[in-house]
Amino acid sequence: MAGLLPPLKPIPIKDRLSILYIEYGNLDVLDGAFVVVDKTGVRTHIPVGGVVCLMLEPGTRVSHAACALSARVGTLLVWIGEAGVRLYSAGQPGGARSDKLLYQARLALDDSLRLKVVRKMYALRFGEEPPQRRSVEQLRGIEGARVRETYKRIAARYGVEWKARNYDTSDWDKSDLPNRCLSSATACLYGVTEAAVLAAGYAPAIGFIHTGKPLSFVYDVADVYKFDTVVPLAFRIAARKPHNPEQQVRLACRDVFRESKLLEKIIPGIEDMLAAGEIEPPERFEEQVGPAIPNPDSIGDAGHRA
Repeated sequence: MAGLLPPLKPIPIKDRLSILYIEYGNLDVLDGAFVVVDKTGVRTHIPVGGVVCLMLEPGTRVSHAACALSARVGTLLVWIGEAGVRLYSAGQPGGARSDKLLYQARLALDDSLRLKVVRKMYALRFGEEPPQRRSVEQLRGIEGARVRETYKRIAARYGVEWKARNYDTSDWDKSDLPNRCLSSATACLYGVTEAAVLAAGYAPAIGFIHTGKPLSFVYDVADVYKFDTVVPLAFRIAARKPHNPEQQVRLACRDVFRESKLLEKIIPGIEDMLAAGEIEPPERFEEQVGPAIPNPDSIGDAGHRA
C-alpha cells in the first residue's frame, strides 16, 4: 500500500502551525494518516506535515513509522518535561547540511567574524547599533544590563511585582508566578526556534553570544525575538494570576506566533544574522551525500532538504 502513495511534498515552514503539544497518547501512522491514539483507542488525526514542531510531553509514545513520517515532512519532534520546563531530546527534521555547518563554524571560530555576527544580533534585538570597539564579552555584559531593565519595564507596564529572573527546573513550584510564566513562554519560543535552526541546516550548539550549551545558537536566535513576542505575553498572563498559568501561556504563545508570523521571520533572520560576517557560504561539494529521504521537487524553502 505504501508504494501506491504519491510522493510527499512538504509545506513551507512559514505556512505551518507553529507548535502542537501531545501527552498521554501513542503516535502512529494508521491507514496512511498520522494519528494519536489514546488509552481508549480513540484516534485523533494530526496534519503532521502542517506543523513545525510537535512537543511530546510525558506519557507519549512514538512509533518508528511516526518518526519516519515526521522526518520526511520536516516536522521536528521534541521530547519535553511536564509544563515544558525541560527539553530532553529532539529529532532532526531534514538533517544538518555540511555546507551550512562549515559556514556557521567558520563564523563562530574566527574572533573578528564572530564579533560581526554578535553586533548584528545586538542591533536586531535592541533596534540600534552597539557601541564601537567592544569585545563579545563586553557586549554580553551590556546586553545583560539592558535585559534586566527590560524585564523591569515590561513587568511595570502590566502591574506585575518583579524581583529578578530566578527559576529552578528541578523545583518548578519554587519559582514565583512571573518566573513560571516566563519559563513556559521561553520554552515555547525555544521549541519553535530550534525547529527553524535545524530545518535550515544549522547546529543548535554552535552559538555566538551563548556558548558551551547544546542549544547555544537557539538561545542566540530566540533572544532576538523574545521581547517582542513571549515576554510581554508572560507578564500579561502573570498579572491575571490564573489557576493554570502554564496552559494559558502555551495557548497564548500559539496565538502570538501565528499573529506575529514569527515562523516567516526566523529562518530569513538567521541568514541575515550570519551574513553580517561578510563571507561567502561554502560551495556544495561534488561528493556531498544527498538526503536519506530525497525530495525530488524543490519548493524553494530553506526549511527543507532538496
